[in-house]
Amino acid sequence: MGVKTYEVRTYGCQMNVHDSERLSGLLEDAGYVRAPEDAGEGNADVVVFNTCAVRENADNRLYGNLGRLAPMKTARPGMQIAVGGCLAQKDRDTIVKKAPWVDVVFGTHNIGKLPVLLERARVQDEAQVEIAESLEAFPSTLPTRRESAYAAWVSISVGCNNTCTFCIVPALRGKEKDRRTGDILAEIEALVGEGVSEITLLGQNVNAYGSDIGDREAFSKLLRACGQIEGLERVRFTSPHPRDFTDDVIAAMAETPNVMPQLHMPLQSGSDTVLKAMRRSYRQERYLGIIEKVRASIPHAAITTDIIVGFPGETEEDFEQTMHVVREARFTQAFTFQYSKRPGTPAATMEGQIPKEVVQKRYERLVALQEEISWEENKKQVGRTLELMVAEGEGRKDGATHRLSGRAPDNRLVHFTKPDQQVRPGDVVTVEITYAAPHHLLAEGAVLDVRRTRSGDAWEKRNAAPAEKPAGVLLGLPKIGVPEPLPAATGGCGVPQ
Repeated sequence: MGVKTYEVRTYGCQMNVHDSERLSGLLEDAGYVRAPEDAGEGNADVVVFNTCAVRENADNRLYGNLGRLAPMKTARPGMQIAVGGCLAQKDRDTIVKKAPWVDVVFGTHNIGKLPVLLERARVQDEAQVEIAESLEAFPSTLPTRRESAYAAWVSISVGCNNTCTFCIVPALRGKEKDRRTGDILAEIEALVGEGVSEITLLGQNVNAYGSDIGDREAFSKLLRACGQIEGLERVRFTSPHPRDFTDDVIAAMAETPNVMPQLHMPLQSGSDTVLKAMRRSYRQERYLGIIEKVRASIPHAAITTDIIVGFPGETEEDFEQTMHVVREARFTQAFTFQYSKRPGTPAATMEGQIPKEVVQKRYERLVALQEEISWEENKKQVGRTLELMVAEGEGRKDGATHRLSGRAPDNRLVHFTKPDQQVRPGDVVTVEITYAAPHHLLAEGAVLDVRRTRSGDAWEKRNAAPAEKPAGVLLGLPKIGVPEPLPAATGGCGVPQ
């Protein structure tokens, strides 16, 4: 019969990317191998869709993709299609009704069941729909097929206790459930043992960690504990909520050398009126106060955010308040989105839906302002000497420009001149910044220093055997880094969508 191949297609947030690495690990544990990158659509024995329910028209996109696979499945006896993730949790039996050629539908809480459900569908020759109502196992406890040799996600909590009116994720991922601190640290130590030198702590509302286990300072303690792990060079986290951003977290960031000077903190709106309608539990003054404290403690911190333009009821005055916060906060980068209705959310039925053309004009004004600020802030980096962790696949033009790319401690993307000696992803180089653009920096001079690392060794070992080289998860929306150190597009929940 031969070895069966698989392909995982991932849409949406970092939580889904993390889950997909686990789905890949589960399938490989069950004897599947990843389909070659150039295999073409429909040429894997198992195709898994890990879906997102936050995107507008997410369901249409899914059914369009499933429709394209239907004739391919007919022509390929034994091929199986599985649908998981938030849209599966939300639509359940609807998926099989609309696409009866789907073999397995599973939810966000029971990803560990995928191999069993595929086998059951094959033996019984009928679709298997199994949606757990609560978490069966933390994703991080399952086998994994990581996409990077040098960087890794570590899930510290799942679910969310917030009730933001634009977000459906808490209904699909459930209430917040925290993982034991000892389990988190044990996983990080194991990853470092495999050559990982950068980890990103992941949670739907990452800095609320501890609310489930009854310790309000658990997150800051976790950051400090990460600082004690030998060989762990960089610690990041995404995405925090301003409500839970307490002074002890800022102190832990400032005082723990391997916690990077980078913060992604969703704003969503600068208007107190709109924030109240969104059920965001902070106001403009509180948000700017956090920014001020972070900058006082960590002067070189790069702060990024998410902003929604055109939320129902947003007036011109409300929008000007958002523009005011952007001017005051001086974000390194902002992920800006035009509000669109998300089925199943309270905001979708609110009065005062804003006309598309009004939202578009406000959006363009906001983007123009943020571009100007991003460029001005990046220009301040010119002349600085920075240590970069060399990245894989971050510079689309690196081949043509004879450059390599890496991430600065604050997560800015830097393209640098390729040195004469070999430099591997995961190695660390020291460069001087010579030029700034709004979304990247250049180091056009010679590299000042190259430090070969255990992460570089791990990358080299992984890539020594071509058969072991990962084909790469197919991501639906913007991907930044491996793993995405900056959030991708967001619908506004704690982990960007």
